[in-house]
Amino acid sequence: MDTVVNNKTENTTAPVAGVAPRQFAGKTSFFSGSSNSATSTKGAYAPKAFGDRSKNPRKAFAGGRGERVKPEFDQKILNIRRVTRVTKGGKRMSFSVALVAGNKKGSIGVGTGKAGDTAVAIDKAFRSAKKNMINLSLTKTMSIPHDVCAKYCSGKVLLMPAPSRGISAGSAVRSILDLAGIKDVSAKILSSSKNKLNIARATLDALKTFSKKGVKAPAPVIAEVKAEVKK
Repeated sequence: MDTVVNNKTENTTAPVAGVAPRQFAGKTSFFSGSSNSATSTKGAYAPKAFGDRSKNPRKAFAGGRGERVKPEFDQKILNIRRVTRVTKGGKRMSFSVALVAGNKKGSIGVGTGKAGDTAVAIDKAFRSAKKNMINLSLTKTMSIPHDVCAKYCSGKVLLMPAPSRGISAGSAVRSILDLAGIKDVSAKILSSSKNKLNIARATLDALKTFSKKGVKAPAPVIAEVKAEVKK
């Protein structure tokens, strides 16, 4: 036992019979057995190197996850609406989703889906967009070769090439141009309607002019839209 006398520590522990005192770091300690028992590591636990998880199956897979596979098509939700259907038994609520899907390499599509759960509705809309996808023939700079305009229901859209100006568009038109990978385009929404789905479908109809199938917008629609631009 150690006691403090005049700021000095003295060891007052009585020696034990048959045990020889040994010095460790300036202090007297008593150990039974040979001197090699305290320093020997034979049979004792030896710490493993950091990151060795060979004997722990749970930790072995903790850091072994591979990188997440990037999806083939990117998607962006235009709007989500909660719709209600009145039946004989009462009201039945569901969710309607409109989204855009594209690979930023010239493929673009618009789809809609409706289900009782938002996740299921989004999945339906994504499959619909993939089903209605079109492939575009763009210029070397990923832009459109000339002006184009289209109308769908109440939505009217005009697209014009704008070299070295980036994308100048808003609403659903910008989402479609981004996901299609189109650059240096200026767009203008001519309709008073702000319905994003109609604007998106009008933009898609305008881009069909540059599709590999060569679908052209009807002449009366082009004349009508150009007349509104002049006004």
